[in-house]
Amino acid sequence: MKTKKFITTVILFLAFACSLFARPEKESPETAYHRSRVQIALLLDTSNSMDGLINQAKATLWELVNEFAYVRCSEDRTPSLEIALYEYGNSRLSPRGGYIRQVLPFSSDLDEISEKLFSLSTQGGDEYCGQVIATALRQLEWSRSERDLKFVFIAGNEPFNQGEISYKSVLEDSCEKGLIVNTIFCGDYQLGIRTLWEDGAKRGGGQYSAIDHLREIVHIKTPYDEVIIELNRKLNQTYIGYGSKGAAKKQLQATQDANAMEMEEAVLAERAVSKSSGYYRNSEWDLVDAYAENQIKLSGIDKTSLPASVRSMDEPTLKKHLQTQLGERRRIQKEIREVNQKREAYLSEQRADTSDALESALKAAIRKQVSDKNYHWIK
Repeated sequence: MKTKKFITTVILFLAFACSLFARPEKESPETAYHRSRVQIALLLDTSNSMDGLINQAKATLWELVNEFAYVRCSEDRTPSLEIALYEYGNSRLSPRGGYIRQVLPFSSDLDEISEKLFSLSTQGGDEYCGQVIATALRQLEWSRSERDLKFVFIAGNEPFNQGEISYKSVLEDSCEKGLIVNTIFCGDYQLGIRTLWEDGAKRGGGQYSAIDHLREIVHIKTPYDEVIIELNRKLNQTYIGYGSKGAAKKQLQATQDANAMEMEEAVLAERAVSKSSGYYRNSEWDLVDAYAENQIKLSGIDKTSLPASVRSMDEPTLKKHLQTQLGERRRIQKEIREVNQKREAYLSEQRADTSDALESALKAAIRKQVSDKNYHWIK
């Protein structure tokens, strides 16, 4: 009898041990299933003459985001989008660091990206292209996956070979890491070639462009802008801040709407379209997104961090309210996308020539390089 019990115990122990070994290890972010990633590092010259470049970047952000809303990777999913921002050539920055500053590491927080872009201001300095690329390579957490897209866009107007760090060796390193370095010269196309911006793009596996950074940005008003802006106002009402960041992030959302509107109605319309896409996700501070993505337990939420309108709700009532808000949000987002289709059709007939603007330089490079990696557009 004892022998039989012993054998049974051994069998159970072996089964338990095998089950432990059979369990897969917890996957790292790199190996776990995820959407393919697109990482873009924007390196912007913020020396005295670059106010026009910064203004174009502010206006172009939302069109860039909306461009990727139509991109699909090999598994036919929308890739995630991360944007990092550097400024260089600004005399307010430390000369010891090469007049370079990381304004923002890779982020998917569209409001934060907009905030950082609008915080930039210009002041004269020395522009070291090789050093700012090297800094971005070293500081940013670049994906190691070969299927992910990794772009650097550097824009400026001084010779590409300035500074002590050789851009040639830096670009060799970037290619080994699977990065594509695109160069955007702010000025005459031939001057950019003579000052080695084209050579930088060739060595970085990217595309060379020249833009008129001083040109006035032309935004075409459409009959659909005001409709989208009104829908955007209603969309904002579906957000419920929670936690330590809730109130500040809700205010940031409104501030970035105001920043876009200050530039032009068309820019706010483009931002609203971005907010209707899957790229505008705010589960870190918005209770509706957090609930939809199962990122929070309503039973454990700090009621004092909620706005007064929902603070007194019990759990079942709050849950029902969040479901209602989520349904309303999805309805509004869908309507924004539908109205934007009409807006895009109108713009395609009225579109002004922007071939020498930052928007065109970014889109032309991205469309070619995304296609080269077997990504595709659904429009």
